Amino acid sequence: MRPRALGVLAILLAPMTLQAEPAAPLVNPVGGAAQRAPADDGSIDSVLQQLDTVGRNLKEFSAKVKLTETDNALGNETVRTGSVYFQKTPDGSARIHVIFDMRIDPQTRKGFPKDKIEYLLDGRWLIDRNYLTKNEVKRQVLKEGQKMDLFKLGEGPFPLPIGQNPQDVMQQFDVKKIPPAKGDPAGTVHLTLTPKPNTDLARKFNSLDVWVDQKSHMPVRVDTTQKQTTRSTELKDIVVNPPGGLPPGDFQLPNIDNDNWNRHVESLND
Repeated sequence: MRPRALGVLAILLAPMTLQAEPAAPLVNPVGGAAQRAPADDGSIDSVLQQLDTVGRNLKEFSAKVKLTETDNALGNETVRTGSVYFQKTPDGSARIHVIFDMRIDPQTRKGFPKDKIEYLLDGRWLIDRNYLTKNEVKRQVLKEGQKMDLFKLGEGPFPLPIGQNPQDVMQQFDVKKIPPAKGDPAGTVHLTLTPKPNTDLARKFNSLDVWVDQKSHMPVRVDTTQKQTTRSTELKDIVVNPPGGLPPGDFQLPNIDNDNWNRHVESLND
């Protein structure tokens, strides 16, 4: 997969840390039938086990998303808000639709709805739209018949400990539990995952911080730190595995005026 496509996919997959293997025999706070979650003793092992169980039950979800990207050298921030939709398809692949319909000035808090960007990953193709510049790029990210485990550590473009054996996670990361701090999402456990030295993961990013809700056992915030950029993704108004499933329209792009847009396609052979 080419570097540009990987960069876009990293934005898309940050919200995919979400899941809803519910907590204990209580009403699931984000919808769906109540089920029993793994035992919770507050240890790193128990949190990783919960994330493993959570990921294995992922079918689909929708949520409100806030993405903050920070230039680590200059301190400049870009803040975008919108919605994300994720669904596993019957053939074992996945599709994701992310709509950032508002850019927010972090200083004035003023919103800019015209600066809208949208991504749709469906099968082998990733569509990237910028409504302000009226540009659309359709990129092929997989070969015919090729599939990818989006979560698999060391394989997916955005490695996360979701649906992963805790032992595999510990082999590839140094995992620490961080004490609660001001600004943490309420009722969460904070884990920091640092890739083992001299590995492919260590070359991709410096660290990954996950805040896991103690009731639903799902991540509600994910921060990834690279040399130049820190990316923080927050999720709210989460709906997981809704009865009847997500409507097809959640994975469709709106029609655009071809005469006023620049559109092109990039295949893997280009």
